[in-house]
Amino acid sequence: MTPESAIDQQDNSIGLIGLGPMGLALADALIAHGHSLTVWNRTQSKADDLVARGAERADSAAEVVAASSITIVCLDNYATMYRIFDSVDAKFDGRALVNLTSGTPNEARAALAWAAGHGIDYLDGAIMVPPPLVGRPESVLLYSGGRGIFDEHRKTLADLGDPRHLGAEIGLAVLYNTALLDMMYTTVNGWLHATALLDSANVSAREFAELALGWFMPAVVDYASLAEQAPDLDAADYPGALGTMAMNLNSLEHITRTSEEQGVHAEQPRLMREIAERAIADGYGEQNYFAVYEQFKKRS
Repeated sequence: MTPESAIDQQDNSIGLIGLGPMGLALADALIAHGHSLTVWNRTQSKADDLVARGAERADSAAEVVAASSITIVCLDNYATMYRIFDSVDAKFDGRALVNLTSGTPNEARAALAWAAGHGIDYLDGAIMVPPPLVGRPESVLLYSGGRGIFDEHRKTLADLGDPRHLGAEIGLAVLYNTALLDMMYTTVNGWLHATALLDSANVSAREFAELALGWFMPAVVDYASLAEQAPDLDAADYPGALGTMAMNLNSLEHITRTSEEQGVHAEQPRLMREIAERAIADGYGEQNYFAVYEQFKKRS
């Protein structure tokens, strides 16, 4: 047996803790790629189908880690992970744990310290797709922590989707995850609020979508052009030749007043207007709308 095949055989023994919808999707992907899988869930019956397909059912989370070269955790929160593991007095030297539980950067940093106390090599991560897309090569999963740990288990992680290592700082994966979700919810809320404005005039969402999503979003709110602006954000350079903050404030005022006139929820446009007003008060009135970035960067 070559050293490479020995590593592959060792890394084939995977543990999985947490069998909610996302955990089950992870299990499906691992089984589909031929991994030897050991699973544990507080409700043991959730593992029945996996056991029928060849997985091993462990009696405890500690047993999962002991049986696996790498253990993936997918739970409700970090507190649940501590509760599960801290009920046993064990060290897991040489074992790796990848935590795909949502949280905050500070929670990830605390988890790294906790893992070190248990003798566990630790990566924090985030799944950026819904359960049905787990395991597809075009799906992205984010990881942060020691590069050596990531590289050692990269082949296994790639079976769950495209693995992106963001850096050694353990909180980066959940920070990226939060930032991307922030962008998603803000975009969706913009579409929903705009659609509510048209609904106030009895225009159907389907009719509005043809113009708003079929033309306006790809032609005017062009994501490629947003990417082109990224260097200007880094340089805090917001030239206003094609439109100033003061001009944009006028548009935001119209959106706010129209929402109020039409009886549509007006807090969202009102907040956007207030942010633009703060930017103007800070001296960005003659620069372009991207100068509101300076407001978002302010530490509260």
